[in-house]
Amino acid sequence: MGNYPTGVTVVTTVDEHGVPLGLTVNSFASVSLDPLLILWSIDKRVSTYPTFIKTDKFAVHVLSGDQGDICSLFASKDVDRFKNCEWSFSEHNLPIITGAAGVMQCKTFKTIEAGDHTILIGEIVDIQADNKEPLLYHKRKFGSIPEEFYM
Repeated sequence: MGNYPTGVTVVTTVDEHGVPLGLTVNSFASVSLDPLLILWSIDKRVSTYPTFIKTDKFAVHVLSGDQGDICSLFASKDVDRFKNCEWSFSEHNLPIITGAAGVMQCKTFKTIEAGDHTILIGEIVDIQADNKEPLLYHKRKFGSIPEEFYM
């Protein structure tokens, strides 16, 4: 699967005490236009798994081409991720990372057990898009869409 290029997202939520949590996710896809649904999956062994499974809302950040550091930060272990990036709470009380190419704030629509992962389907309640190129991941490297794709 590492040979398949993907976009990179960071998914955020808050725990029962209002503390922001987030992780890097590349298992992200569109599901439906009516209603507007997306999906992503989380490994059951991740420390934040119980919180993401119980939450009724989350935000998916499509990282911009210059946010490789944010991708690495939210993929790292034992780091205060939110202390090391710019972010703020949204009107939906979700942590929103500054500089993303797009942000979809969702209410949890459904969860589906799938082997060692759980698929979370979210219904988009708010969407923000910036005119930035997305961050791509391929063979353990990050980057923007190459210029030759625009010619």
